[in-house]
Amino acid sequence: MELVTADGSQVTVSRGDAGFEGTVVSLGALGAVTALTLEACPAFEVGQYVHEGLPWAVLTEHPEKVFGAAYSVSVFTDWTGPARVWAKRRAGDPMPGLAWTGARPADGPRHPIEGMPTGNATGQQGVPGPWDERLPHFRSGFTPSAGNELQSEYSVPAGRAGEAFAALRELGPLPAPVLQVSEIRTVAADPHWLSPAHGRDGVALHFTWTSDAAAVDPVLLRVEEALAPFDARPHWGKLSSTETETLSASYARWEDFRALLDRFDPAGVFRNALIDRWFPRGR
Repeated sequence: MELVTADGSQVTVSRGDAGFEGTVVSLGALGAVTALTLEACPAFEVGQYVHEGLPWAVLTEHPEKVFGAAYSVSVFTDWTGPARVWAKRRAGDPMPGLAWTGARPADGPRHPIEGMPTGNATGQQGVPGPWDERLPHFRSGFTPSAGNELQSEYSVPAGRAGEAFAALRELGPLPAPVLQVSEIRTVAADPHWLSPAHGRDGVALHFTWTSDAAAVDPVLLRVEEALAPFDARPHWGKLSSTETETLSASYARWEDFRALLDRFDPAGVFRNALIDRWFPRGR
């Protein structure tokens, strides 16, 4: 990764260099990224299968089996009724094994949010297509999700997923008036210091809210209270009221990133409200 830092210097950091894992997820605080070299894999095709009516008992008791049913699996829910599974299978892999769950194949195309145009969603019912036209839920050039929305997302350890699901279910109908849909998906552990998946396999709990911030805020607080026992890490770019002290305790390399920040940008040229919130000066 190449960056231009606050004093105009060009810095290149590569895998294996000291501090590399701190620069990959750096919230724009270290400089302007001008070039990236990515590790790629050969292109492949994917078929997408939607199953409806997944019982909550199955998801809570066997999350690893549900999310292991295909190459990529997302569960969409409103936290009250049965859930919907979107399973994405690489060509040549076994068919998604979901019959044991009691969920049934959808009889036509679906959109993650009830009532939204299904034509905005990527191809389903097992029709194969390039990975970049199946792994996203929404077609390029079409409105993603609802378009008019607020979002929040929290990552919890994969081993505690079932407990987190149960805790959110206990909120009952509270989120319903402001929730458009929730997506649940898994994320593999990585070494990057500020990644929500740093050092642990995680389950991401995503919430698509209505665009009414005043109505969403008190519900968001209740969601965060429910997830507090599970060391939930919020998405950096989405709504959260998590305290700095709470979040810093979840990241083993927090202070290492602070030192990296001071080294790359001692004058605070790239600082903004987000960076000042999480990494206040003089601390």
